[in-house]
Amino acid sequence: MAWKSSVIMQMGRFLLLVILFLPREMTSSVLTVNGKTENYILDTTPGSQASLICAVQNHTREEELLWYREEGRVDLKSGNKINSSSVCVSSISENDNGISFTCRLGRDQSVSISVVLNVTFPPLLSGNDFQTVEEGSNVKLVCSVKANPQAQMMWYKNSSLLDLEKSHHQIQQTSESFQLSIIKVEKSDNGTYSCIAKSSLKTESLDFHLIVKDKTVGVPIEPIIAACVVIFLTLCFGLIARRKKIMKLCMKDKDPHSETAL
Repeated sequence: MAWKSSVIMQMGRFLLLVILFLPREMTSSVLTVNGKTENYILDTTPGSQASLICAVQNHTREEELLWYREEGRVDLKSGNKINSSSVCVSSISENDNGISFTCRLGRDQSVSISVVLNVTFPPLLSGNDFQTVEEGSNVKLVCSVKANPQAQMMWYKNSSLLDLEKSHHQIQQTSESFQLSIIKVEKSDNGTYSCIAKSSLKTESLDFHLIVKDKTVGVPIEPIIAACVVIFLTLCFGLIARRKKIMKLCMKDKDPHSETAL
């Protein structure tokens, strides 16, 4: 019985030690950015700047922190890596929309927290605003657009909403472009087309000037080539025939002299 009691006491002491040391040794470090413990979206605007401060919580030793912009690592000064680290995103532009910044624990990069920039801006439009096409050909008016939030897109012609004809007009829209295709352009398609982008921030427009010129009557090449070949062959046959005639005359001129000599 004494032996069993001793074993039980030793096991109890061992379990007590495990309980005492387990929380301190196994407690996982937690990262925060600007006081937030989960990934989040940071709303911002072009021209502004954002400061992101990453800190380690529940750490028992000095922890090195790493910053990433998308997949590329951010260079940090030596004094800006241990336990707390900050990055400043300056001169934010429309191109930074959707860019993520991630803070990672140096010894275990699976421990991380990310911030995604949500850059809001009114529609930005661009495109080839002047086109000249031939009657009967096809033309595409491509309006490139960037906007956040996404804009509602429309086509106008000569200041009025374009009346789309199924067999004559085609509309294609992506996240970055709004395209109007006109099939077999007619004289009546001549005019000013406006790409309209309407968002909750602002409405923008871009004019496309379409000039339809008369269809060029092309000169058929095949008949011309055939005619040249016929003329060439006629001349050749004519020269051959003339040569034969000249040779016959020459032969006749020689015959009388030969008879006199006899």
